Amino acid sequence: MSNKLEEARRIINEVDSEMAELFVRRMRAAELVFEHKKEFGLPILDKEREAAVVEKNSALVGDGLLKEYYIDYLQNVMSLSRAYQYRLQSGLRVAYSGVAGAFADIAAGRIFPEGNRVSHGDFKTAYDAVVNGECDVAVLPIENSYAGEVGQTVDLIFSGSLYINGIYELEIHQNLLGLKDAEIGDIKKVISHPQALSQCRDYILFRGFDSEQAGNTALAAKAVADTGDKSLAAIASVETAKLYGLKVIEANVNKSGENTTRFAVLSKVKATSPALTSTVLMFTVKHEAGSLAGAIGIIGRYGYNMTALRSRPMRKHSWQYYFYVEIDGTVDSENGKKMIEELSRVCDKLKIAGTFAPHTEL
Repeated sequence: MSNKLEEARRIINEVDSEMAELFVRRMRAAELVFEHKKEFGLPILDKEREAAVVEKNSALVGDGLLKEYYIDYLQNVMSLSRAYQYRLQSGLRVAYSGVAGAFADIAAGRIFPEGNRVSHGDFKTAYDAVVNGECDVAVLPIENSYAGEVGQTVDLIFSGSLYINGIYELEIHQNLLGLKDAEIGDIKKVISHPQALSQCRDYILFRGFDSEQAGNTALAAKAVADTGDKSLAAIASVETAKLYGLKVIEANVNKSGENTTRFAVLSKVKATSPALTSTVLMFTVKHEAGSLAGAIGIIGRYGYNMTALRSRPMRKHSWQYYFYVEIDGTVDSENGKKMIEELSRVCDKLKIAGTFAPHTEL
């Protein structure tokens, strides 16, 4: 390696270290700015002030070419400052898939009770909202004890850039919801998400109800409220009943009392905390005999207990699969680093998808 490259890298590392400290100082000052604006009811965006800052500070750079880049730098920093102030103002922005009252909304509300929940039409849109900076975290389902894994979410985690920073379990209770003046004898048809209808199949057959599918349980409840038809009922949560002005005609009508959905919290930053004691690994193995067994053997040899192992088909490669593994313990120790290093030799792609605290119930 040339002396010039070594010297350049030394300078960059030194400057980056100083800039990190200065960035924190600047953002702490942004907190004070926010408190002032909050106290006096001022808007966060002040275009005239930002223009004055750019004009004043860009004059400190004499090189004309570099000045153009420095102006971009200043504008980016002020954009981050505004985003931070908006977060302080509005609370954490939590993306979820579905509408108000859906189980994902309920989970997001219990995980982040002070957060600003933002509804999205599908899993990818909610995921991308965090990638694009529109939201701070996403709460998406990854597994249901009745229906199995939620493949769409797991695929997004494998191919995307966000980290799992928490996995939470929400016990699902399905209820028969109707209009305030409806009784069980009035009901002729139930409407709900296909999975909810499947979970409550025995109950629906016992009651002799017709059934109709909806996009999700909350939309089903909204449809009942909007129609004003006493013969129509929804299968959904108690929270949804309150949201749409319905009443619970019969409670806990799902087939199994053990119906739990696991929700993952996803963000741009990988969390590190002594409270997070489990790790998610995702990998593909080389097309050689015994590759998967070899990978599993490495994990076990370093003393890690696997609590989950699942395979998922790769969408763009027929008959090829990637693997999702949950292990007890984290991999930031020397033992864990050695395990990851050895594992990477037998894997084509290896991703530490995040860490979480296991069995956290909502």
